[in-house]
Amino acid sequence: MGQLLDMQQVSSEKTILKFIVIDDHESVLNGTVEILRKNYPSAEFNSATNASYAFEQVISYQPDLVVMDLSIPEKPEMTARVDTGIQLLKVLMENYSHLNLVIQSAHVRTLIRIHPYLDNHQGGLTIADKSLSTPEMLTRVDWALQGLTHTKDIKGIHSCLEVKPEWLKVLNLAFEAGLQDKAIAENMCISERMVRHYWNKLQDALNIYPEAGKNIRIQTEIKARTEGLID
Repeated sequence: MGQLLDMQQVSSEKTILKFIVIDDHESVLNGTVEILRKNYPSAEFNSATNASYAFEQVISYQPDLVVMDLSIPEKPEMTARVDTGIQLLKVLMENYSHLNLVIQSAHVRTLIRIHPYLDNHQGGLTIADKSLSTPEMLTRVDWALQGLTHTKDIKGIHSCLEVKPEWLKVLNLAFEAGLQDKAIAENMCISERMVRHYWNKLQDALNIYPEAGKNIRIQTEIKARTEGLID
């Protein structure tokens, strides 16, 4: 992992640390800020309850660390969705490759959808499932500020499961939008034969094969949700 920095070294480089906490539940957000404030009393804190405002905050505030949930709405009054948080995280990693990140969420397994981005991120990146104790969560914050990576809590993130973006789109169009293969093909501007090919490749990756008395599409949906590929 290279030379490790301790917290005194981090603090000496920047007198005041800047944090942004992102969560759509005010009680959770305020609780997280309070815990962090007690441990980093000289730090500055900003917060956001939706993805759009969170991204604006990152641009203008230039934080040292972002602590974010994944299930958040795109804008105020919109429904919180894991996919919204995943997309925000992806954008942050694309635009701020050295940004330190702590993913504090009950949906950490869904990060398998963007594991190449996680692997390539150059800043600190740690996972803090919401079931973790406060000391464990603070340890993940400390590690992220040191520029360390800790993603082993995500089951399957380092496994052989490789799912291509087009397969994910087929999954979402089928099980989130409710489209049949013909409509999926039209939406993706491909042939129905290619859609069936994507299904075959996806089912092979998920180790799903035809079984007597079982609907293979339903089995695919169940396994895809279990693996965190769809909400």
